Amino acid sequence: MGEFLNDWGLSIPTFLPIIGAAVMLLIPKDREQLHKLIALATTVVVAVFGLLLLIQFIDNDNYGALNFVVDKGWIDVIDSRYIMGVDGISLPLMLLTMLIVPLCVIYSWNHFPEPHNPKAFLMLLLILETGMIGTFAAQDLILFFVFFEVVLLPMYFMIGVWGGENRRYAAIKFFLFTLFGSALMLVSFLALYFLADASTFDMRLLPEAAAGIAKSSQVWVFGGMFLGFGIKVPMFPFHTWLPDAHTEAPTVGSVILAAVLLKLGTYGFVRIAIPILPEAAAEWAPFIGLLAVIGIIYGALGCLAQRDLKRLVAFSSVAHMGFVMLGIATLTDFGINAAVFGMVAHGLITGMLFFLAGSVKERYHTLDMSRLGGLLVQAPRMGWILGFCAMASLGLPGLAGFWGEFPAILASYNPAAVLAEETFRSYMVIAALGTVLAAGYLLWMLQKTAFGTPREEFANDPHVHDATVSEYMAWAPLLILILVLGVYPHLLFGATDPAVINSLSECLDSSTSGACFDAAAGK
Repeated sequence: MGEFLNDWGLSIPTFLPIIGAAVMLLIPKDREQLHKLIALATTVVVAVFGLLLLIQFIDNDNYGALNFVVDKGWIDVIDSRYIMGVDGISLPLMLLTMLIVPLCVIYSWNHFPEPHNPKAFLMLLLILETGMIGTFAAQDLILFFVFFEVVLLPMYFMIGVWGGENRRYAAIKFFLFTLFGSALMLVSFLALYFLADASTFDMRLLPEAAAGIAKSSQVWVFGGMFLGFGIKVPMFPFHTWLPDAHTEAPTVGSVILAAVLLKLGTYGFVRIAIPILPEAAAEWAPFIGLLAVIGIIYGALGCLAQRDLKRLVAFSSVAHMGFVMLGIATLTDFGINAAVFGMVAHGLITGMLFFLAGSVKERYHTLDMSRLGGLLVQAPRMGWILGFCAMASLGLPGLAGFWGEFPAILASYNPAAVLAEETFRSYMVIAALGTVLAAGYLLWMLQKTAFGTPREEFANDPHVHDATVSEYMAWAPLLILILVLGVYPHLLFGATDPAVINSLSECLDSSTSGACFDAAAGK
């Protein structure tokens, strides 16, 4: 089994979803039950492969190095190769993807949005899964770019066809913002290819090959990556597409967007931009940290101004991803570990909040919090689950959200030696204030939706009921993981820490000026 996984362990789960979509394409549209079964079976098989990969990782206990590496010829004319591999940084995000997608299929079983077309909807979901898994596994810049872009069109159609009243505006805005960032990112990749000592797109070789690039050139190349990845995160002030996309997207689209797609940007910083261009990263880090803390405060204030439940959760993503970017900006192994944990925690918690928002809208036909209330009376289990997720999102100790925020704030007190401590300690104070605001808007949201008595218009509405079996099945794994990772965070930190230290140590060794990060000192 180990030899099979080494040869096919990444390729099969990456491309199996798109094969499943191709099979569904051959089946008539009216065979809805068959389409659901194919989508579910495909995503479950992919999840089983993810579980096997995890077991193999645990047996090998080698999270710091790339595992299951595949290196084959692909596009020889541009020196691009089919290189796949996974380590302790990419493994948690890949497993998160493999978990979220089948849960979305289960949730959709009886919750398909209008226009009712399960075949097309599930095919797009499967294509999205291929793009997301491939992005986390790719070790060649062109291959990474292809997978990074594969997710764009399915999400565009998911928002534009199955979204709300302003779906076309939201879909076009999402498409143009992301496409603009991707174009700049591709230019940066090409610049690396031509400027590096060895003309290669191999991400394993580039930290050393790019060490000879002049610092001024590094700063410009990093700037292109910053825009490409920063728009995807999204960082302030590139965030404006996110609330519109989340508000208009169908429930499953919002869950996928929050749980996985936003992580493609932060993962790009951790996997590509910082290890390959460490000197430029040190120059950009104070600016990234500044935008991160502005995003934390701005996102929290934006939440306090919202009346739409889904839009409030969308703005909370801007704030939470600010904590992730703050951890990354410290350029320490402690901060980047916190960032990776924050990515996973945000995916679990905010994904759950969007699931809940979708179920609330299905029952009340509105997300206007001034019209909601009394959820604990009419649907008590859903109300308690919403309360649990709100506590996790505000960073309550013992739940996963705490380990995504507190270590990022703590890392800001002691950033990398090349960064100004005073600057980052100021960021630490501002970020800490953001946690207070988070408690304010989340508790306010909970009070408006769950507490009190039901409004008269919904008091005797037969459509308002508690969670269904399919909802419980989709939510239970996320709720369990939020609790387990909160109580025992070493499950995740134990995987990410060796990989983060190895990544930063490599960029330290390849940095000609030594102006990199103090990973070796364990800061």
